[in-house]
Amino acid sequence: MKKEIRILGIDDMPFSFGEEKVDIVGVVMRGGIYLEGILKTTIEIDGRDATEKIIEMVNGSKHKEQLKLIMIDGVALGGFNVVDGEKIYLETSLPVITITRKKPDMQKIKEALKKHFNDWEERLKIIEKGVTKEVKLRYPVYIKHFGIDEEEAINAIKISIIRGAIPEPLRVAHLIATGIKKGESTGRC
Repeated sequence: MKKEIRILGIDDMPFSFGEEKVDIVGVVMRGGIYLEGILKTTIEIDGRDATEKIIEMVNGSKHKEQLKLIMIDGVALGGFNVVDGEKIYLETSLPVITITRKKPDMQKIKEALKKHFNDWEERLKIIEKGVTKEVKLRYPVYIKHFGIDEEEAINAIKISIIRGAIPEPLRVAHLIATGIKKGESTGRC
């Protein structure tokens, strides 16, 4: 895998549950080194449109032909607006890796879905697609991958990390999303 592979990192802006919608930011980078572009779309908080909005954002982008991989911060954006990595892969022809710092507690996720959503079973089915794997680098991260094998996924993560545990496309997406929403970027992915 080339060190300057073009990766799209996606994260959501901070939000409160009183809001109806939240923007998500996509950052196009060559590996973890060079920022080439920024994309944005809007999704419903706790909605069901994140997957379709990501597909539209990617397929409608002038960067699409150069992209080789999509990285998403977790399996849900905007609360429990669940992201279907497999569907995104099938409809964009780009491999997808979801990445999180903390191991997902599936029992707590299931309880929260049951408590708040009538369609909790459908959301849970999407969340359960793929296998969550711990990747032990300098710091452990937990990933799911679609359209790319585990070895290539880990290699792409390694290529795109400059410091810490989070690939640079996700870290920069987080910084931009937080800075736009709050006026200043703070915190960790």
